[in-house]
Amino acid sequence: MPVNTLGRELPDEIPGYGPVRPYNGQDVETPTGTRHAPPLKVCHPRRDKLLASIDEAIERTGLADGMTVTFHHHFRDGDILLNMVLDRIARKGIKGLTVAPSAFFPVHEPILDHVRSGVVTRLVGSCNGPVGAGVSKGIVPNPVVLRSHGGRVRAVHDGELHIDVAFIAAPECDPYGNVNGVNGPSACGPLGCADIDARYADWVVAVTDNLVPYPATPIVISQTFVDYVVQVDVIGDPKKIVSGTTSITTDPLKLSIAKLAADFIQEHPLFRDGVSFQAGSGGMSLAAMDYINAAMKKRKITADYIVGGTTRVIVEMLRDGTTKKVLDGQAFDTAAIDSLRDNPCHVEIPVDFYANVHNRGNVVDLLDFGILGATEVDLDFNVNVVTHSDGMLLHGIGGHQDVASGADTTIITVPLVRGRRRITPIVNRVTTVSTPGETVDVVVTDRGIAINPRRHDLIEHYRHSKLPIVKIDELHHIALEEANTLPPLATTDRIIAVVENRDGTVLDVVWQPVE
Repeated sequence: MPVNTLGRELPDEIPGYGPVRPYNGQDVETPTGTRHAPPLKVCHPRRDKLLASIDEAIERTGLADGMTVTFHHHFRDGDILLNMVLDRIARKGIKGLTVAPSAFFPVHEPILDHVRSGVVTRLVGSCNGPVGAGVSKGIVPNPVVLRSHGGRVRAVHDGELHIDVAFIAAPECDPYGNVNGVNGPSACGPLGCADIDARYADWVVAVTDNLVPYPATPIVISQTFVDYVVQVDVIGDPKKIVSGTTSITTDPLKLSIAKLAADFIQEHPLFRDGVSFQAGSGGMSLAAMDYINAAMKKRKITADYIVGGTTRVIVEMLRDGTTKKVLDGQAFDTAAIDSLRDNPCHVEIPVDFYANVHNRGNVVDLLDFGILGATEVDLDFNVNVVTHSDGMLLHGIGGHQDVASGADTTIITVPLVRGRRRITPIVNRVTTVSTPGETVDVVVTDRGIAINPRRHDLIEHYRHSKLPIVKIDELHHIALEEANTLPPLATTDRIIAVVENRDGTVLDVVWQPVE
């Protein structure tokens, strides 16, 4: 099999996926051609677009065997719509669907029953929890396609992911299809991941539990993209947006790592007025931003902007005046939802604006710092966020590889030894590459800070620092002495997932682990 520039063997073609374009380095490929386009339409009837039920929406859109349906994940584990719609589709006897939401969460475990019955035969999107576990057990007949947030938008724009029907959970909607996410009992905040679906799907159905008189404002998804509106009892539970992965850590070890990452940033030449950040949703990343907020207050430094996913920590920085603006693609807690609704300096952005590599400019390319987590990091600074060391597919990419590619300095925070099993994330070779090492600059652990050898400027800048700067192979050596050694990963010869880079080239594949 051919080998990409990361040393990963890839088939020329994968059944259920198609021809493979191997990853050949960051920003190497130049896109050609034009953007995909949705069909031209005239709105009939002209006064409102209300339908009586989801069943009627399925019939009006002509949803049939083999089509692709999409949803957004802004309710995270509080989403209700995806399961609701798939249940109605199943009752109509439709088979062979591709389901391609912006992410799957544990709440979507019932989709596995639809896979077993043949209603769904392909999943496209990050798989968190039970859905990923089901994929790892070989339940899904075709490989799951794993893309970053920016990569998903690119795939839709480029025509690689064609959406037949998009069902959009709409916290507030009027009868003509104007939608926002900041008002109503099910307010979820930004709808940045749904913007691309609305613009490019053949058919768009807004499903709301908060139908209001025309016009619903602010207008985030416009009437010009929406075909039909359906009113239901409830679309999601905002209280379940927050989770363990979107809460600031209280673990003393992880707090020490977060403090070390913040100390590293404070010595960085880009830590000055006008600085910009994005922190990942992990507890250590959020804790690091908490420490940075305190340091910025002390040194009277103000950021021009911070990019979200947004949490209470980022909202507090906006309130404290340590950042002028927040650019927000998704909310990670209810404080972020309230801030987006009430503060004009908290600005909603679509994912195309945020991280699509095939447009004329995205926010991630302007970032000074990205602070992210990892499941594993290897000696070449490659990062794995999608599988565990046992090969199980349990997490999503999110914006990880987008931020890493764009930010001037990407910092990965991980403990040297993790959990009761005492496994180290610092490995010789990651189980799965989800973010290429050439886009990762620094790894911060509780036992030291490793700088990527590619960053000669940072190595020189920190040469006389009192921070514990070490080489990554030194961290690996310490980890081998303190962590338990895992047996070699045993896999079958079946590919269960394909990991794309944000440009559509293939970073790696996930082989089904032996149970």
